[in-house]
Amino acid sequence: MRYHLLFFLLLVPTIFVFSQSKPAQSPQLATAKKFKTLDSLLQTEVNGDKIPGAVIQVKKGKQVLFQRAYGLSQKYNAQHQLLPNPEPSTLEHLYDLASLTKVVGTTTAIMLLVDQEQIGLEDPVGKYIHAFDTPEKSKITIRYLLSHSAGLREWYPLYYRASNKQETYRLIGELPLAFPVGKQRRYSDLGFVLLGQIIEQVSKMPLEQFLDQQVFKPLGMLHTTYNPLSKGGFTKIAATSHGNPYEKRMVYDASLGFTVKDLDPKQWDGWRNYTLKGEVNDGNTWYANGGISGAAGLFSTVGDLQKLVDMLLAKGKVGERKFVSAQTVEQFLTKDQFNNGLGWMMDPSNPVMKNAPAGTFAHTGFTGTSIVVVPQANISVIVLINRQNMGLSGKGAYYDLGPLRQKLIAAVLKL
Repeated sequence: MRYHLLFFLLLVPTIFVFSQSKPAQSPQLATAKKFKTLDSLLQTEVNGDKIPGAVIQVKKGKQVLFQRAYGLSQKYNAQHQLLPNPEPSTLEHLYDLASLTKVVGTTTAIMLLVDQEQIGLEDPVGKYIHAFDTPEKSKITIRYLLSHSAGLREWYPLYYRASNKQETYRLIGELPLAFPVGKQRRYSDLGFVLLGQIIEQVSKMPLEQFLDQQVFKPLGMLHTTYNPLSKGGFTKIAATSHGNPYEKRMVYDASLGFTVKDLDPKQWDGWRNYTLKGEVNDGNTWYANGGISGAAGLFSTVGDLQKLVDMLLAKGKVGERKFVSAQTVEQFLTKDQFNNGLGWMMDPSNPVMKNAPAGTFAHTGFTGTSIVVVPQANISVIVLINRQNMGLSGKGAYYDLGPLRQKLIAAVLKL
């Protein structure tokens, strides 16, 4: 008996020391360590004066795993001077979505109209827009517009020849095609402006009204809108560029590949020269379309964008209610011959979703916004960055977010 007692007394300290050397982690501590890489990546960019601020949200299934705001909603004024009392970024700030408008608004609206059988993906665009009912353009379908394979110019400074929506639609209809129809993917803003026109033609409603009533309100996206300054109640908005210096360079600098033959850059000079906050950065949307188009113009929050993502991951459902059918969602999120979906990017070579599993879909916006959705893991990553507020670099470009986006998705895929 004494030997048993002696053995027990010798063993107890050993057990105690072992348990003290490896304490059980609290769930909060484990979570903090799990997301340390994500946190460090964004905080390093802010600390290094690469970006003014950012908002990130990572969600898996029904649980938000990580959400945080970094830095400032505006750091510099138009003279590139530090603001004396800058406003911190928050999860409630609206960001200029830029080309995320194409998927958040336009693609979702087309998805809804297809699901309601009001339009068909193989319908010729000429069925809805008379200017496209011509020998040159008769083969262009709605599918080709969604997949950026309609043969349209990649970009055109519409505001040089148009000052409102009607003039914009007329001008795009007059422009000759730049590429063969359906033969290659050439990312084009013009195609999504046309999709906005088709939405208006079919619904008999202005684009912003249709999106608000038929898409955003049903999805509960009450902080997603065009022209937030005119709506009232939206006081937290992240600032973007100081005028449109890069877009002006696109018009003047032939080395970028966007200049237009027989167009004198000096014939129009309505460029903004102040810091944009609540005004869409995209020049075609602002100067030629009153801040509203199918290609750009929407502002939103990370929370609202998550509601759209949740619907897509739920195969068209919002809770127990059907928004669109699972079949329609699948149609839009199936890769085509160009390795992308309809509206959504699905090419795994794209930095925003580099090496992600099959079925991953994503999109980016020029202002610094991005959405990545990985259905295989039931996980999504939404990042909103107002990179343009830093101004152009010495080389005349905005800070390249490609490497950061690639690191972020790599970190998320390891969770």
